[in-house]
Amino acid sequence: ALRHGRRPGLEVGVVVVDDATLAGMHAEWLDDASPTDVITFDLGDDLEGPAGEVYVSVDRARAVAAERGIDPARELVLYVVHGVLHLCDFDDHADGDRRRMRAAEREVLASLGHPPVPEAEPDA
Repeated sequence: ALRHGRRPGLEVGVVVVDDATLAGMHAEWLDDASPTDVITFDLGDDLEGPAGEVYVSVDRARAVAAERGIDPARELVLYVVHGVLHLCDFDDHADGDRRRMRAAEREVLASLGHPPVPEAEPDA
């Protein structure tokens, strides 16, 4: 995803949490207490350590994967890819941006050996 987003050297921390933890972060940082699947923080390039953090919900991945009949690990990979693409300036709020984000997700997942499946859109 970093290579796709033209930031191959970016250091990113990935943190796997439960639904309650991510919902609490969603409320604290984005003023929205609803559950979500991924939250990304751009920490800037000036700090020591990661320039970004991606928090993903393993609970959400399990639930969505069960609904879609796929491996929860595959769903979790989608969330990580989605979050990393956000760090590479991909957005998904406007329709055109969302199409660009989904296309990038499909390309990155394919490069990782994940065949396309009907996608549930990540929330973040």
